[in-house]
Amino acid sequence: MMRLVGVFAIALWPVLAAGEVVRPAADRAREPAKIPFSDESLHYSINWPSGLSVGEAQMQASRSQARWSFAFSVDAAFPGASAMDSYHSLAAGDFCSAEFTKQSTHGKRKAFEKTVFDSRNGTATRETLDGGGSSRMEVSNCARDALTFLFYLRHELADGRLPRPQTVYFGAPYQVRLEFGGEQTVRVNDQPAVAERVMAAVKGPSSDATIEMFFATDAARTPLLVRVPLAAGRFSLELER
Repeated sequence: MMRLVGVFAIALWPVLAAGEVVRPAADRAREPAKIPFSDESLHYSINWPSGLSVGEAQMQASRSQARWSFAFSVDAAFPGASAMDSYHSLAAGDFCSAEFTKQSTHGKRKAFEKTVFDSRNGTATRETLDGGGSSRMEVSNCARDALTFLFYLRHELADGRLPRPQTVYFGAPYQVRLEFGGEQTVRVNDQPAVAERVMAAVKGPSSDATIEMFFATDAARTPLLVRVPLAAGRFSLELER
């Protein structure tokens, strides 16, 4: 379950390279001056490969002056196991991370940690908040945690761009490479919806996965559907309208 949630948040979500890949003009959607993330609250169903729902997730965004606040939470149950995860990010207006907190309870296992980004000095300090230690990493002056990266990706898609391969932080650093798959029609809540398809290859210290994501063609590029391959089959997160 942790892999499903973590990978979604990362892909969800520039250090290795700067700049963007521009999609062909024919593939670009309109370019809005501003994306309406503020006061956004989205609800998702977490589905077993058979289509049976095993839990729910919620994603929120708000903005106060020049700072973003993003949140993502999960409540899911499997036979003999359960998971409750929550993630929170603070970021500057240009989607540069300031702070990322993640807290999880998987059965009897609990974890609570925070990463604080120092853009001026190009470092990030990762601290375990339940009695563990801390470590420091060198990062770019605009590093992005997994949750912030997801919203940054939506912003770039709306402006007709796709971020280049880069490092994204979900506690540890993950390498993320994106590929644009054009527009497709998918079914969300048994209704057809036109969406932009993005494939995300995510490689971390102990994980390597390719995630399939579908974003609405609205101004906010709302995430409609995410498919994640796991050993038990392909799980999905589906927007509830």
